[in-house]
Amino acid sequence: MTFVERAGLIARVGLGAPLLLIALLSMLVLPLPPFVLDLLFTFNLSLAMVVVMVAVYIPRPLEFAIFPTVLLVSTLLRLALNVASTRVILLNGASGTDAAGRVIQAFGEFVIGGNFAAGLVVFAILVIINFVVVTKGAGRVAEVSARFTLDAMPGKQMSIDADLNAGLITQDDARTRREEIAQEADFYGSMDGASKFVRGDAIAGILILFINIIGGMIIGTTQYGMSLGDAASNFVLLTIGDGLVAQLPSLLLSTATALIVTRVSTSQDLGSQVKNQMFSNPKALYVAASVIGILGMIPGMPNLVFLGLASMLGGGGYLLNRTKEEEQAKADTAALPAASDTPSPEMRELSWDDVPPVDLVSLEVGYRLIPLVDRGQDGQLMGRIKGVRRKLSQELGFLIQPVHIRDNLELGPNHYRIALLGVNTAEAEVFPDRELAINPGQVFGTVPGTPTKDPTFHLDALWIEPSDRDNAQGAGYTVVDAATVIATHLSQVLRENAHRLIGHEEIQHLLDQLGRRSPKLVENLLSKSLSLGVVLKVMQNLLAEQVSIRDIRTIAETLAERALTSQDPDALTAAVRVALARSIVQDLVGADDELPLIALDPALEQLLHRSLQSTQGQAMGIEPGLADRVQRAVAEAARKQEVEGAPAVLVVAPEIRSWVAGWLRGAVRNLTVLAFTEIPDNRRIRVIATVGQ
Repeated sequence: MTFVERAGLIARVGLGAPLLLIALLSMLVLPLPPFVLDLLFTFNLSLAMVVVMVAVYIPRPLEFAIFPTVLLVSTLLRLALNVASTRVILLNGASGTDAAGRVIQAFGEFVIGGNFAAGLVVFAILVIINFVVVTKGAGRVAEVSARFTLDAMPGKQMSIDADLNAGLITQDDARTRREEIAQEADFYGSMDGASKFVRGDAIAGILILFINIIGGMIIGTTQYGMSLGDAASNFVLLTIGDGLVAQLPSLLLSTATALIVTRVSTSQDLGSQVKNQMFSNPKALYVAASVIGILGMIPGMPNLVFLGLASMLGGGGYLLNRTKEEEQAKADTAALPAASDTPSPEMRELSWDDVPPVDLVSLEVGYRLIPLVDRGQDGQLMGRIKGVRRKLSQELGFLIQPVHIRDNLELGPNHYRIALLGVNTAEAEVFPDRELAINPGQVFGTVPGTPTKDPTFHLDALWIEPSDRDNAQGAGYTVVDAATVIATHLSQVLRENAHRLIGHEEIQHLLDQLGRRSPKLVENLLSKSLSLGVVLKVMQNLLAEQVSIRDIRTIAETLAERALTSQDPDALTAAVRVALARSIVQDLVGADDELPLIALDPALEQLLHRSLQSTQGQAMGIEPGLADRVQRAVAEAARKQEVEGAPAVLVVAPEIRSWVAGWLRGAVRNLTVLAFTEIPDNRRIRVIATVGQ
């Protein structure tokens, strides 16, 4: 894990500040081995380099508002390191110049060349540059900038108010600009305080230098019996090396103080601010890694520590840079037109994604009908379709899948098309700026309009202007808008094709729901080796004849009872229909206790029965002329029932019921075929017509 990844992990769990404080306290109290001092001094130098590079590359000062806290923490880190190194120098300095680690030894021997006077001069120069030039100048600039910023605040506020009153900016823009002005004032006001950290650090460095030299000389000569020259050779070299390795990061941070801003009040904690602000620019890590890497290759330097940290910084910069490039590529791709989102077929290999699934239910509309399905244009069709799905789901007993709506430029401007499983099932034309006046069978007077047919029930209708709605309703017409026409047509198509909409997933969901209410029933049903496919076929047979499956408990009980004697879906369907007889008849006549029926002549019924037996149940082999006469007679009787407002119900023998129902389904609209066994005992029957040969 790289340095940046470790920092990000610590920031996410919120342990950055507590761990840092514990580490600082540990350095002040606990003795540190030389290797740990090398690592911490190198880390301190790396931190200073990163801060300087961030200050150079950051676009706006307020984007590095965490700097005062970083400056305070780095100052405390250097002071803690000075305390820890002082302890090691005074306790172990008599053993040699490497007693406090190789970093201090390298700065003491290589940088000053073993000349104590030169070392003192270099150290004094660094302190003067840091204390007199950089820190004092940065503090003065911050003080003047704060004064000018505060003086300019009233004028800036008036400018914001003028732009807001003129309508050039919004309330949110004005609020944002006022916040930026307040942050600017906080920044320059706290810059002077931030510079005091570095100035105090420089003064502390001078005092620590003299304390270490004097204390080391006394301890070396009195406790270890060293000569004055030997004591000076060890302790002065270690002290100067310690001072130089601490003052160099201090000088770098002093330089950064003049380039960046102080921390302002934000909603982020310290760990999040450090993560988001210090390590957001990979250039800073690249440059810092290069500098640390070069220092690590210098002879006499601790190569392992320097090169290791350089590799971590470089790796972190690489990962950050790659992440930024990926984000930029995604942003560029999202900004391209939709046509360029998908590469051309010649540029990519085929996959299963190129095989689109077939929509279970789809509605295609012409371009003039798009406002009907666009909520942004107050389109009502989406809500109507949702209501249709809810009503059908409650009536049929299973969830109707969502309708996929899309525009189709190949259709006429006012045309729509309904497709089931990719097969076009219905198509019609509506006019969104007009209303449809449907003739229910008896109207009075005339209404101006364009003659047409109702697409759902094929009744005579007129497309009228909305202003003629009241006149049409007064004349007896049923007036609906275009969205209602499409929704009603869709409802009828879904109802007639409900058996095509139900599948294994829906059956499994129905059984799961029943299992939560009646677990023993489902367990008994599944224990009869009745496959899910057989149950599905029974459900499809019921829905094909407009029989609701909402009474799933009765259906399951019947299937569990009959599964031991038959696995034939048609036989099971017949048994289920008998069990649902009361529900079927109630849906036909409601609470009326009388059931009007159309019956077949006994001779015709026997003929149909013999014909079915002769073909062994494969077809109904009757003469075409007779078949046509029977169909026309049943259709005429059904039409009379429909005119009277009564359901068209044909009753036949149970053995031929399913075949007669399938034979007449396409020829006679809205006809229900019942078996004698499907008529409940609590209903009186009345034969209104008899169909013969």
